[in-house]
Amino acid sequence: MFNSPYRHGFVRASVAVPHVKVAEPAFNLQATLKLARRASEARAALCLFPELGLSAYSNDDLFFQDALLDGVLASLTELTLASAELTPVLLVGAPLRFQAALYNCAVVLYRGRVLGVVPKTYLPNYREFYEKRQFTSGASAGFSQVELLGQRVPFGNDLIFQGPGDFALAVEVCEDVWAPIPPSTYAALAGATVLANLSASNITVGKDEYRRDLCASQSGKCVAGYLYSAAGPGESTTDLAWDGHALIYENNEKLAESRRFSREEQLILADLDLERLVQDRVRQSSFHDCAALHVERVRAMRRVEVPFQAPDGELGLERAVDRFPFVPSGAQDRDQRCYEAYNIQVHGLAKRLEQTGIDKLVIGVSGGLDSTHALIVAARTMDRLGLSRGNILAYTMPGFATSEQTLANAHRLMKALQVSAHELDIRPSCRQMLKDLDHPYAEGESLYDITFENVQAGERTSHLFRLANHHGGLVVGTGDLSELALGWCTYGVGDHMAHYAVNASVPKTLIQHLIRWVISSEQLGPDAEATLQAILDSEISPELVPGGQSTEAKIGPYELQDFHLYYLTRYGFRPSKVAYLAHHAWSDRERGRWPEGVSERRQYDLATLKKWLEVFLFRFFQISQFKRSCIPNGPKVGSGGSLSPRGDWRAPSDSEARVWLDELQRNVPDA
Repeated sequence: MFNSPYRHGFVRASVAVPHVKVAEPAFNLQATLKLARRASEARAALCLFPELGLSAYSNDDLFFQDALLDGVLASLTELTLASAELTPVLLVGAPLRFQAALYNCAVVLYRGRVLGVVPKTYLPNYREFYEKRQFTSGASAGFSQVELLGQRVPFGNDLIFQGPGDFALAVEVCEDVWAPIPPSTYAALAGATVLANLSASNITVGKDEYRRDLCASQSGKCVAGYLYSAAGPGESTTDLAWDGHALIYENNEKLAESRRFSREEQLILADLDLERLVQDRVRQSSFHDCAALHVERVRAMRRVEVPFQAPDGELGLERAVDRFPFVPSGAQDRDQRCYEAYNIQVHGLAKRLEQTGIDKLVIGVSGGLDSTHALIVAARTMDRLGLSRGNILAYTMPGFATSEQTLANAHRLMKALQVSAHELDIRPSCRQMLKDLDHPYAEGESLYDITFENVQAGERTSHLFRLANHHGGLVVGTGDLSELALGWCTYGVGDHMAHYAVNASVPKTLIQHLIRWVISSEQLGPDAEATLQAILDSEISPELVPGGQSTEAKIGPYELQDFHLYYLTRYGFRPSKVAYLAHHAWSDRERGRWPEGVSERRQYDLATLKKWLEVFLFRFFQISQFKRSCIPNGPKVGSGGSLSPRGDWRAPSDSEARVWLDELQRNVPDA
């Protein structure tokens, strides 16, 4: 089923914050069941509840009372029976006594069975918590199985509950994650992709942020999903308060969070991308090196089979998918991200100038997006080095199809940035080359073929390199990451080549965003900002053929192709999954957040998405790698990576695209 997250490597996780009553297991059972049924209706794969939720956490010495422990067992029995009709694996907290010791336990239930019991390892015995008064650490247990509800079940903090595919669950309890080496670390090294923490965790000022940091850090270091619960309404307030904090993280990214201090019961949901986690682990060699250093503990982990069956039918994705994965959606991230992107580029170019002893830059300015951004980077580099912007030798080089608008924009931009501005008409030299080639255009025929286009692109680059020789300068490349991905550049003596390519790892959508940021932050003055806005508003075109050219009509909208680029190179996803994510992100313009400043908010149906993804797959995997195999030096800017053969992407130049195209056709419907 294409329209189901389970089909594409996701599992739906839920965290519940129920009402509890202290020392009243029957009430707590009903509260637990109510939220478990909601999770089942949402077709979740697992549902996490708070620590000691069947008894409530704040019982203190009441935990020594047989009546309370018997009531917990009765509620656990009923919950286990009821779970037979529910979709998710349930993780519930209970005080359980085995071999004359009381343990603070997480009980894992699925479809009417107890799959295992995980005792708390690290018992807090400081400040407001004195759990060692009532409980025994699971590390002290001299057994690995227990009798519970008439079953013989695994017991210990060394359990991994293994479902189908990449679904592997490990459980810890509250303080366990606060320890220097949490039990979940070993579980992750042994293959667990989902880590769950049953916590009570009272609230004090600032503790909520520390919880977020803990969950983010543990999910990031373990390259895993991390679910966290905290006790909510109903726990004793004799000496403490509780905020009902529930969190879901994935590899350092927060996916869902509850409303703290709510008087209402809560259930939060998020779809964890297990394939994404596995892809990250495959690439992260240090993760596997760490597992090797702890090989004895890792090998000792025990696996418990979970016969999980994914829900049938269509199901919407419970997860935000950014339309622009290279661009920050939140305004609070925008300034910092843009600041860093510019400074990475400026730092790289400045180092190259200092290393070579060159103090002049040569750059072609077309009046388009890429050269505009590269010129701003060049200007800031000169400022950083204490050199005059007049040392930037900027040339606009009109060809046979250059429009008056882009030519005017180029001149206005060069003037606003106070660089040494020049206009160099390449048409005479192009005519001479076309004549030398015996091209029909030289005889007056309107033949606008690839030779006609590349003669112009080549003449521009040839002039820039010879100008650099003549003036003792360094040619700044303007081509971007998106063009390299699609092979949309003229190889060799063309826009493919430069002495230093500042935009080589910056995708088109990020360049647009960076220019919008320069405008909104009023960095260059009103004249420059008006010109920048005009450049943003212009159609993207190489302007090589008279009568008008639209780049996006030929190779697809850059907003889609950058989306495809990110997920195919950063994570290696199957084309069908990329299409699924794109459909979620782009099928409804009203869904989700848009980055600030995006004025045209487009949406695409599945057939259109499939069409342009097919174009991307063919161009990227089959016909353009040879250009990426020999690109100039340039700084890596974003975590999405670069396509440099010296960095993030190494591939043969003669591979076939068939396996990707076939997968797309097999698994993605046309509508």
